[in-house]
Amino acid sequence: MSRPVSIHLLRSLRHSRRHLSTSTSSISNTRPIKNLLVANRGEIALRVHRTASQLGTRTTTIYTDPDAHAEHALVSPHSINIGPPSAYLDIEKIVKIAKDNGCDAIHPGYGFLSENAHFARRCTEEGIVFVGPPPSAIDSMGNKSLSKDIMISAGVPCIPGYHGTNQDPSHLLSEAEKIGFPVLIKAVKGGGGKGMRIARKREEFLAMLESAKTEARNSFGDEVVLVEKYITTPRHIEVQVFADSHGNCVALGERDCSIQRRHQKILEESPAPHLDDAIRKDLWKKARDAALAVGYRGAGTVEFIFDNDTGEFFFMEMNTRLQVEHPVTEMVTETDLVHWQLIVAEGGKLPLTQEEVEAQMNGHAIEARIYAENPEMNFIPDSGPLLHLRTPTPTPTVRIDAGFKQGSIISSHYDPMIAKLIVKAPTRTLALQKLVAALEEYEVVGMSTNIDFLKRCASHPSFIAGDVETGFIEKHRASLFEKKRTPGEVYSQAAIGMMLSDSLTASSSDPFSFFAAGEGGVQSRSVTFVEKSTDAEQTVTVEVKKTGSNKFYVTVSTPEGTETYSDITVSYDPASPDKITSFYAHTRLETTYIHQHDSDKLAIFQRGTQYNLLLPKPKWYEKALGVKSMENSVVAPMPCKVLKVLVKEGQEVEVDEALVVVESMKMETTIRSPKKGKVGRVVHGEGEMCKAGTELVEFEVEGGEGNLED
Repeated sequence: MSRPVSIHLLRSLRHSRRHLSTSTSSISNTRPIKNLLVANRGEIALRVHRTASQLGTRTTTIYTDPDAHAEHALVSPHSINIGPPSAYLDIEKIVKIAKDNGCDAIHPGYGFLSENAHFARRCTEEGIVFVGPPPSAIDSMGNKSLSKDIMISAGVPCIPGYHGTNQDPSHLLSEAEKIGFPVLIKAVKGGGGKGMRIARKREEFLAMLESAKTEARNSFGDEVVLVEKYITTPRHIEVQVFADSHGNCVALGERDCSIQRRHQKILEESPAPHLDDAIRKDLWKKARDAALAVGYRGAGTVEFIFDNDTGEFFFMEMNTRLQVEHPVTEMVTETDLVHWQLIVAEGGKLPLTQEEVEAQMNGHAIEARIYAENPEMNFIPDSGPLLHLRTPTPTPTVRIDAGFKQGSIISSHYDPMIAKLIVKAPTRTLALQKLVAALEEYEVVGMSTNIDFLKRCASHPSFIAGDVETGFIEKHRASLFEKKRTPGEVYSQAAIGMMLSDSLTASSSDPFSFFAAGEGGVQSRSVTFVEKSTDAEQTVTVEVKKTGSNKFYVTVSTPEGTETYSDITVSYDPASPDKITSFYAHTRLETTYIHQHDSDKLAIFQRGTQYNLLLPKPKWYEKALGVKSMENSVVAPMPCKVLKVLVKEGQEVEVDEALVVVESMKMETTIRSPKKGKVGRVVHGEGEMCKAGTELVEFEVEGGEGNLED
């Protein structure tokens, strides 16, 4: 899924080389990076490798046991297995690999060790260039409490809050009361939405505090938090800054990252919509002031909370690394920021001045993060093999950054992001149209994804109007999650697909085969599908009759009624068994039909939308296999590790009472009781790993019936 080098990227590389050749000759500590260790995984590892390779720099990639067949493990002939899943955090092992393999620099990517000051120091101690800011800047800006003190001294506005050292829960509660609810509890280290909770009232503060501290401790090894005023209608606007060791610092525009779930971004765009130009320039200035205040060097992002009600903005934090969403900045500024990182790491000057950056900005870019997750179930992450993958065609204005291809495994050990789709157009309106069109080309089978949800967000009237805030999803939840009626033609195409698939092994001389010559006989089949949603499921019966060569008659019976489609002509190529083109009386339909033959699942892609159907198994089948009913159990919604068990056997629980806390893909989730009842057995204890669908808590059953009350 890598993209060809665009015209804009080549222009940026030529421009940057010219500046590098003229700027580095005058400083004695400049040395070109010849062998770069990429200390990360997934799409960022491929992203860094792509630019470094284009510059003639050799890359060495690392991978863990679960990532042995991942794309970043295969991209370079110099690829080293570092062992268990957590080894991406093993500083000494990574530094040793760099030394043993003659690497003169390490690029940390983003996440993992990218904002770890100790890692940056160890690189320096071993004579290895760390492609990032100096450790002092990481320390200063990576600590959210210290960074606020620095920003206040530099004249950068900060949001009211408490970021002191007293972490006693009662003291933090008293500070929250002084600030006034709602408040945001946030880990002082790390990022990515981890260790963040909103306490909307006094009564829930201590529970939210404990949850934030636990997640921060598990994610960053540090449970210190700060408490600050939670602005009720905020926008998340951030500024991309870049500084070199010669005192130069530029702002490469801003990005609006307000569309979030679980405090993590899913849509980012540049420039920010409906932002007054004077405020825009002030944001850039304050971001540069922030970077200069800590002697920054390299790529960084200064994040601000913008109050929609007052038009004020406040410093939130600085990410001392390249951000996931950096491609939107690259698109509108026509730069390669990874190349800029390498220039600065080599001791060179920034390729462009602030004036040149601003003169080069053009158009509007939007990025959509494609995740393996289920939006219908509160965006819980998913994992598994990528059984089928179709993507948009990359162009200079449609870019895909991805670390996976068809056949790859999405591991439960890491972040569930599959890819980033970035588009650019002359205007925001055109960029949105291009984004939705590109998303409609995606086909992903093997796990749940947020692709359809992203399309609904990007097509929402409020988003189109630029009326955005970090609470956008909750504000528009009813319309974003509105259940749409599945067209009858979807069930018809699915049933025809099953019949055609089963006919592939039939002889062409068989008159009942789809591939038979002549009219043949009449072949009939009845298929039952189950379509599930979060709150219901419906059963649909489809009757299919083959009435002649390539001709079908279909009846679809749903709870809403019956639809009949007569005289359907089907075009089908056995060489492409997942593609079906049918000519109905009223339309032509091109459908992708994917039957996961090791399961009862079907995925149907039709007119840019994915539909998921199930083939119900008869009761005798499960009984014959000894499958246990989970009717009176709570199961793991995804592959996970049990962090806490909050109930005991024999304990009475109420509806929505917390039962178990689990962790998957670095996200902490509390599993709650769906009904009132008594705990019969805790099946899995703390520290145990569980597959999706594994029983966690079993409720008591009396007289053969469950005692769970509605």
